[in-house]
Amino acid sequence: MTAQSRWPAILGALLTLAMVAGLARGIAGSGVQGLWQALPANPLFYITFVFVYVALPVGDFIIFRRLWHIPVEGLAALFKKRIANEIVIGYSGEAYFYAWAKARSRMVAAPFGAVKDVSILSAMAGNVITLALVVMALPFVGEVLRPADFRLLAWSVAILVAISLPFLIFARRVFTLPRRSLWWIFGVHVVRLVGGTILLALAWHFALPTIAIGVWLMLCAARMLVSRLPLVPNKDLLFANFAITLIGYDNGLSALLAVTAGITLLIHAGLIAMFSLFSLIRNRV
Repeated sequence: MTAQSRWPAILGALLTLAMVAGLARGIAGSGVQGLWQALPANPLFYITFVFVYVALPVGDFIIFRRLWHIPVEGLAALFKKRIANEIVIGYSGEAYFYAWAKARSRMVAAPFGAVKDVSILSAMAGNVITLALVVMALPFVGEVLRPADFRLLAWSVAILVAISLPFLIFARRVFTLPRRSLWWIFGVHVVRLVGGTILLALAWHFALPTIAIGVWLMLCAARMLVSRLPLVPNKDLLFANFAITLIGYDNGLSALLAVTAGITLLIHAGLIAMFSLFSLIRNRV
């Protein structure tokens, strides 16, 4: 086997090791014992949260199943893609998935173009929904944002628009897939993002049922908005301040947000361990 043919496996292994290291660091710093005491009692929170977690990889699987007819095995690679993007560095998940597809070149003749198109369309769908959320949220954030924050928000929105416009203007040169496929992929991303936002609001509502579901929807929208604004420093702090201003300090909000982050890390770790064990068993058989 030549070095050129081995590089997808080497890259995949390196990214997997990086994921394990990132998970160990994240779990060590999250205070698992404290999170255990703050876990919600309602089982509906956990059931809904599972759907929130799987929304992204399942959405990607639907897309690549149609594009490449990938087997169910590809779902594991897409879960790793999500974990790498969140734990290692942005778009490292795309690199991992590209390496996975490249190693299966008999199944996927030219994976780079499709991976690139799906990634760009995911970002564009997120930008479109974020801009829509900005318009919807502006009437409700007057008491939360200072004039300097509004200016920062305006510049951030302008950058989001500026980032998206070149892909629309030069679409024929940027994208590889047919236009019909591109629109379908964009629609899947939009449905996934909207559905994930609603499901997360439901999960939080099940954890703290005294707070109206509409308030949670607004917080989920703010969470997505803050995470995508390019010029906002300390995004987690800004979102926490917005949430506390909207709900208050005494409603268990801080604990719930910490639990959400902690459970996500634990699911990441459990999946990586399961996939690694399965791969080890398969290689020995």
